[in-house]
Amino acid sequence: MASFIAMTKDNLKARLAYSTVSQLSYIILGAALFMPMSIVGGAMHIAMHALGKITLFFCAGAIYVAAGKTEISDMKGIGRVMPVTLFAFLIGSLSVIGLPPFGGAWSKYFLALGAVNAGELVFVGVLMVSSLLNVAYLLPVVGRGFFSRPDGDTGGPVVIKEAPVFCLVAICITASGCVALFFFADRLYDLLRPIGGG
Repeated sequence: MASFIAMTKDNLKARLAYSTVSQLSYIILGAALFMPMSIVGGAMHIAMHALGKITLFFCAGAIYVAAGKTEISDMKGIGRVMPVTLFAFLIGSLSVIGLPPFGGAWSKYFLALGAVNAGELVFVGVLMVSSLLNVAYLLPVVGRGFFSRPDGDTGGPVVIKEAPVFCLVAICITASGCVALFFFADRLYDLLRPIGGG
């Protein structure tokens, strides 16, 4: 339900906030299934979602600081003037969606595995549909930013106007973390395995 509500929000921070509600339900699902893999998947999702979503919120803040924009409908072509910020937004989005090689892929994998082990295949379907809804409300922001021309654009030279460098450093660190969590997930898995009884 939160994903459907997120799709209706034009304010970027509101869309991300409803996305958070949706993502937190994955953690509850992992605990409710009460299988070792689902518990580990839910616990992993805390870390995976934290890095992905903080990247997205950092990007929303950077867009506001540099361009004064808060509404997605006003962000046509924002990726042309803020390419680093919007590329980081893409990375955070793909991690939240759960695509490799980004951290969110592992937590969703373990949640689905836990649902299979519990014999609750309906929840595997719920996870898949929810991930498709993640695509539906996150990737249009990127598409609008990179592939739409701003209103009144005459096709002249593009002037890059990113947020201050300290904003970009933070965004790049968290976006890199989304990738690092995919390749070093085994360390997090080993840390969390005892809580699942493994």
